[in-house]
Amino acid sequence: MSGLARGPVVGTISIGEVLTLLKREFPDITISKIRFLETEGLITPERTPSGYRRFAERDLAQLRSVLTLQRDQYLPLKVIREHLEDEAAEGAGQPVAGTGLRADDFRPGAGRVRLTRGELAEMVELPEALIATLESIGLVWATPAGHYDEDALAIASIVAQLAPLGVEPRHLRPFRVVADRDTGLVEQIATPFSQPKDRGQREHAHEVVRQAAALLVQLHGALLRAELVRGGLT
Repeated sequence: MSGLARGPVVGTISIGEVLTLLKREFPDITISKIRFLETEGLITPERTPSGYRRFAERDLAQLRSVLTLQRDQYLPLKVIREHLEDEAAEGAGQPVAGTGLRADDFRPGAGRVRLTRGELAEMVELPEALIATLESIGLVWATPAGHYDEDALAIASIVAQLAPLGVEPRHLRPFRVVADRDTGLVEQIATPFSQPKDRGQREHAHEVVRQAAALLVQLHGALLRAELVRGGLT
């Protein structure tokens, strides 16, 4: 009876069942967030002939890994995607200790994300006015072409996850100051390599910048962790 659509793939579960299984561990998980992670290529559930998503055990495990990296290490989706790709390829290069970040994570984005402000707000489930506020304090910005890219999406996504914890844009102003200060330090570190003569030297100069940036992130993470432990907060 070839005219009949086949049933769900044996051993798989629906998106609603996934939500139920993960809700206690990840209270902020929603069906729209699961769909968004699929559009970002972070999970690839099967589809029935009718178009319904079906999740195998491996899909559930990968989704749990993505959500854990977001929650525990505050990693942007671009970094998480590359982390998963590296794991699938048995990893080329080790992450910077304590952060999940490597120097390669500071390479420029691929330009695959081109969003309007409204689209960015919709994807991270924040009011468009809040995105405008983030832009006014220098936490996100549009490209010269007027679009918001991977980095803006990653930053806005983190802000969206902080919002339920009571974190407002005014609390995030110091991050802009710290980023400017760290950028200045990285520029100072890179000064001896600032006039490369050939392609090989240019790549080495870029690698110095990326490694310095990754180490600064490691330092921030280690200091925060140490202060939380010293204060008895963790």
